[in-house]
Amino acid sequence: METHFDVIVIGGSFAGLSAAMQLARARRRVLVLDGGRPRNRFAPHSHGFFGQDGKTPADIIRDARSQLLAYPTARVAITEALTAEREAGRFVVTCADGTSSSADRLILATGMRDDLPALPGLEARWGHSVLHCPYCHGYEVADKQLGVLATHPLSFHQAMLVPDWGPTTWFTQGIVEPTADETALLEARHVRIEASRVVEVLGNAPEMTGVRLADGRVVGIDALFVAPRTHQASPLAQQLGCALKDGALGSFLVVDDGKQTSVPGVFAAGDAATEWANATFASAAGVTAGVAAHRSLIFGL
Repeated sequence: METHFDVIVIGGSFAGLSAAMQLARARRRVLVLDGGRPRNRFAPHSHGFFGQDGKTPADIIRDARSQLLAYPTARVAITEALTAEREAGRFVVTCADGTSSSADRLILATGMRDDLPALPGLEARWGHSVLHCPYCHGYEVADKQLGVLATHPLSFHQAMLVPDWGPTTWFTQGIVEPTADETALLEARHVRIEASRVVEVLGNAPEMTGVRLADGRVVGIDALFVAPRTHQASPLAQQLGCALKDGALGSFLVVDDGKQTSVPGVFAAGDAATEWANATFASAAGVTAGVAAHRSLIFGL
């Protein structure tokens, strides 16, 4: 039998649980559907998240879920949401476990999927010695030999940032040709520019000792920063007809100041709805979405 809720939150990581908490505290019936594959599951620890620094992502989620379920109007189901559609003024969501639920509002906290460059040894080290964000992981590799692997033209900005954590080599991969002004800025930051492509990551995974270049040379590198291409982790936003915007690395959901998408009644928070992926940003966006969804139940759309 289909169960009806005030709000269904799809995605049970930092953004989704933060959204659900606001609704549970407003004594609204809220269901969180969690497929159990958060984007940060590859990282051994989460850093830079106020009050949670150094904890594993799994521990943060477990504790937050336990706190949410202390509220009697909150439910969490560990299952993947497969379809979402609007029927007779409400949203109906069907799940991989065969269940179906409906709600007056939806919050999509479905996250993004990272597509790493097809480079031998990269995927096995993702989240450990192959990293995406110096603010999240730079402190833990400080003063080691660091690399930045270009995946898009804006890689220059990452190459400029990383030297604050250690000596840096920028591997342009034939993707970026720095201008004279950019080269001067990088040299002032003591960044070594390497034009020969990286063809292999070396060392005993998940650690690394260096990278092999196309010309046969080996460069000693202890950690490599990579900005992967991204894709929506779930097809639900497209099913519902939510508008997307192209970003430097992938498309993200368009939302207003209250995190409402282009589809009335559908809100979105977290990595799926921003170019600025970060645990704290995701949680804050979830709070905004939860409050806005609650207000829309009272004041209308």
